[in-house]
Amino acid sequence: MSRSNTAFARTGKTQMNWFRSLLAGSLAFTAACASGPQTKPSSASPVEKPAASAPAPVLTPAPPKESTASEDFSAALQAFEAGDLDAARQGFEKVLVKSPQSLNAQYNLGVIAERQGHVDAAREAYEKVLLLEPAHTPAVLNLAGVYRSLERGDDAIALFAKALKVPGREHDAALLNGLSTTYRLLGRLDESEATARRVLARNKDNAQAYKNLAQVAYARQKFSVAELLAGTARKYADKDPTLYNLLGMIYLKQDERGRALAQFQRAVQLDEKFVPGYLNLGALALRYRDYAGAERAFSRAIELEPGSPEARLYLAYALDGQKGRDPKKGLAAGEAFEQVLAARADLPEAVCGAGWAYAADRAGFEKAIAFLDRCKSLESSTEQDRQMITAKVQGLQNMLKAPPPQQAEQAEGEKKDTATGGAGSMLNNLPQDANAPATEESPAAREGAPAEQADAPSAPEPAPAPVQ
Repeated sequence: MSRSNTAFARTGKTQMNWFRSLLAGSLAFTAACASGPQTKPSSASPVEKPAASAPAPVLTPAPPKESTASEDFSAALQAFEAGDLDAARQGFEKVLVKSPQSLNAQYNLGVIAERQGHVDAAREAYEKVLLLEPAHTPAVLNLAGVYRSLERGDDAIALFAKALKVPGREHDAALLNGLSTTYRLLGRLDESEATARRVLARNKDNAQAYKNLAQVAYARQKFSVAELLAGTARKYADKDPTLYNLLGMIYLKQDERGRALAQFQRAVQLDEKFVPGYLNLGALALRYRDYAGAERAFSRAIELEPGSPEARLYLAYALDGQKGRDPKKGLAAGEAFEQVLAARADLPEAVCGAGWAYAADRAGFEKAIAFLDRCKSLESSTEQDRQMITAKVQGLQNMLKAPPPQQAEQAEGEKKDTATGGAGSMLNNLPQDANAPATEESPAAREGAPAEQADAPSAPEPAPAPVQ
């Protein structure tokens, strides 16, 4: 995913007071007094009658106190922040049972559904919010994003138009910026620019409007103008990771990879959960053939966004790039390609990639043969591809018939940073400072990684991930 979510709501907008009756516990006492056998009193001293002892009171336990809607909301919010989305969802559903008009509880259910990949449930949740409050800005922004993902761009524009007609919201900067973003993503750059300038006409310090203008300039391939506008936006929002990500993309277009890397690193330093930053770090590492660095970056992106098939595909390429030194990486790459196929059946890159990856280790030869046969039958495979596959499959079949070779012990010196020829990760060799000037390519980039196997097609480089 490529756009940023609206900040999560922390307080309920509508809360109902709840009362309940208290049950008073009654104390029960017994009146009987114990007495011993009768004895004749002595003349010397009278026998005193033993005093009756009062029994302990019996208390009726009070029923457990029922939580309020506000308490349920706070508990659900804590569960969300702890990453327990199922508990958070159940908590907000509980709030709605007690307080059906709670807009923020309904909105938060939409956010959770979107995080869990349930697009239709997210859409329904946001639409319910807007039935009660048509200009609920977070819901408008998120629902517009859902509509765009469903290729319902016109519905997203209509959504903003309706919200902007609500009295007092005609100049709402967040709504106008969201509309500007939508126009840009639909390729309507003139309207996107005009809408962003409407914001700046009333607020010269609005960072998001400058960022929208920068992205319009980037789409028009006016990279110097985009850099200037993004730099202006950064003056007003220097902690926004999306701005550094955008600057990194601009520097890549200007072939200033050192500065681009520094910007992507700064983005994830500001927000350690910023997925586009990790995707871009991984993409840049692949360009430098720093496969180990790419593996770390894409693994982090998958950890944060498990449902991203793009991140898994590029992780597979990063693993595949290391199989020349470590055949087990080839097996891991094959598994990663298979995970991609679970979401995108018959994706040519994953089918063929799995075949070549599994061919790196004897334990994967049988799977390699099966995937390469599938690859050979794909329409996208050229005649040259088919000839290479036929030769590879024959070679694998012959090796399976022969006894397995003795595994040679790997020299200790080869256990360095295998993906960069011992030169270390390019993520460490290039500058860390976000404002550092461009530098020469790292030693890793100049030396390059071990050459790909002659019979294996090279993996395409992923494009940097934009931020919407």
